[in-house]
Amino acid sequence: MNPRGEDLLALGRTRLGQKYVLGALAPKNDPGWHGPWDCAEFVSWDIYQIAQILYGCNRDTGNPATADAGTVYWAQDARTRGRIITPELAAGIAGAAVLRLAADGQYGHIVLSDGRGGTVEAADSRRGVIASTLHGRRWSLGILVPGIDYAGGGGVPLTPPTGMIYHLTSPYMRGPDVSQIQDLLGTYYAGKVDGIYGPATVAAVKAFQAAHGLVADGEAGPLTLKALGVVVHN
Repeated sequence: MNPRGEDLLALGRTRLGQKYVLGALAPKNDPGWHGPWDCAEFVSWDIYQIAQILYGCNRDTGNPATADAGTVYWAQDARTRGRIITPELAAGIAGAAVLRLAADGQYGHIVLSDGRGGTVEAADSRRGVIASTLHGRRWSLGILVPGIDYAGGGGVPLTPPTGMIYHLTSPYMRGPDVSQIQDLLGTYYAGKVDGIYGPATVAAVKAFQAAHGLVADGEAGPLTLKALGVVVHN
């Protein structure tokens, strides 16, 4: 009998309240690891503990003690050795992974679905490992890892985000709100205030987020905009 998605969720919940550090490495073969975590390390460690599978890592056949997990590696593995589903379907499947991809190919965010529209996730340095929600957030895809049996699958309609989420797109997002973001970033942003949400703005937003205990994905959504003091134009 294969390990179950519910087992992933149950193990993840035993780490609630533990510390988050962006870029922290979790030895996947250490059952006694209690942090620090980042989002991808948390999910990859959980999967290795339950299923003895390295997944979402830079070396899926390497040493589990040193394999580095990341959202970009999760995206690669989803395309080559997993099953991609919609975030709505993943929201109804306990233990499914739900991924937000970053357009710059760097930091995104990944969580475990609780099968009822909620999450267990290593969120950020302010909140650590938490139970949260999939609702009102931007997601790219759901992922089912081979070798794990998942229950559910009816899907959960997800409430879309309220308000604008500024992120890297093609063509770039532009406008007075972006100029305000750039201005309020202060010393985090060394570029020209040009109202273009390009790579330099993304990098500055990531640095601001990391320094203020937010998910460091370079996307300016409600929490980041509030922390910056942005007044959004209608």
